[in-house]
Amino acid sequence: MGFTRAELESYRDASVPDLVGPGLKLLFVGINPGLWTAATQTHFAHPGNRFYQALRRAGIIEREIDQAAGFTDADRAYLINRGIGNTNLVNRATARADELTGDELRAGSHRVRTFVVEHHPRVVAVAGITAYRIAFGRRSAKLGRQPEPLEGAELWIVPNPSGLNAHETVDSLAAKYAEAARAAGVL
Repeated sequence: MGFTRAELESYRDASVPDLVGPGLKLLFVGINPGLWTAATQTHFAHPGNRFYQALRRAGIIEREIDQAAGFTDADRAYLINRGIGNTNLVNRATARADELTGDELRAGSHRVRTFVVEHHPRVVAVAGITAYRIAFGRRSAKLGRQPEPLEGAELWIVPNPSGLNAHETVDSLAAKYAEAARAAGVL
């Protein structure tokens, strides 16, 4: 599946539904949907995004997910049955996360807090240290488990899986995602 630039641009400012179901153990929080994500209605969908590859490498999921083509109903059910969910700090699609304002990110922290209160995940894993620091006002936060919970859930900051994040490999992403998954009881 491919999109032209014009087709992708038509999804600017679109939203993507959260992936959540009963028994939520591990909630991944992205920064915001990219245009490909909005077009496919699938979190972390860009072909260069390493999220599902890292989940597989970590053993968090046991089968391939072709995110670029968009989730099938079976993909959604599989993740929900594993206790895995997805939401975003800001549910407004942009080409790049740096198009968001600080005010949007700070408002996103309230969105996520409300989501956590409603769905009670064991662990919240925010994928993106810089966005987390801005959204939650924690300038000195480091990757890994945070000292304070988020609305009763254990809070982890994990690296952003975007292909633009050159500091991380699939293996390093997998290792950090596995730590949060173990804490959540998914691994």
